[in-house]
Amino acid sequence: MNYRSIFRDDLFAKQTIMVTGGGSGIGRATAIELASLGAHVVLVGRTMEKLTAVSEEIAQLGSESSTFGCNIREEEQVQALFANVLAARGRIHGLVNNAGGQFLSPAEFISKKGFHAVVETNLTGTFLMCREAYNQAMRDNGGVIVNMLMENWRGFPGMVHSAAARAGIENLTKTLAVEWARSGVRINAVAPGLIESSGLDNYPDMAKQFIQNVIKDIPFKRMGTESETAAVIVFLLSPGANYISGESVRIDGASSLWRKTWGIEEHDNAPKPYNGFEQDWFV
Repeated sequence: MNYRSIFRDDLFAKQTIMVTGGGSGIGRATAIELASLGAHVVLVGRTMEKLTAVSEEIAQLGSESSTFGCNIREEEQVQALFANVLAARGRIHGLVNNAGGQFLSPAEFISKKGFHAVVETNLTGTFLMCREAYNQAMRDNGGVIVNMLMENWRGFPGMVHSAAARAGIENLTKTLAVEWARSGVRINAVAPGLIESSGLDNYPDMAKQFIQNVIKDIPFKRMGTESETAAVIVFLLSPGANYISGESVRIDGASSLWRKTWGIEEHDNAPKPYNGFEQDWFV
């Protein structure tokens, strides 16, 4: 596998960084980016086959990783995850809370069970991961956490459950940034807009057509890439962001800023998409 990072090669040498949902999409891209920069990446997820496949890709780079199964909604599993990783690695320097899930539905058709499941996965799962990272690994040693949001500054019709959960994660991030500053823990969040990710493959054809129409309303007139999202996550994990905590970075091609009050003609002048898996991205 060929891969070219935008950062220097040894940026995370001798560090252990955990990535949840590391078996696909943005999680996979982030894990490979970190591994290419010298980190030992701990891949966490529910499907071991996916984690193993990414671990094999990382090995092709000459880098190291390990895989751990965990359902982040289950408190006991999260507690055991950190205990096992610490027993194997000794330290956890960074955590990327990428795992989550949702489904498309108008609000009036979402059951209590469905709403609860999405909130449990996204909000409660993120809290449990943050809490155990602090209690077991970062209270005495410091560390960095990056949480996953979504671009929902104007609400998110069709995904009210996830929008509510992610709004909770944003405030969780800000609150913990203050509470845990005394331990040298930084915690930030990223808010991707429409990203061309493997997660879109799970949507029905009707939703895919809707997405194509949404692209026309993005000022950049394109989707973002997994690599562009991973690059922001990696920056927030890096020493270059050592004075940044409690912030949410939007990765959305300015879509959250546009209310359709200013016409944007069709164009193809947006910056070229960055994809670390394509070697000619910089040409």
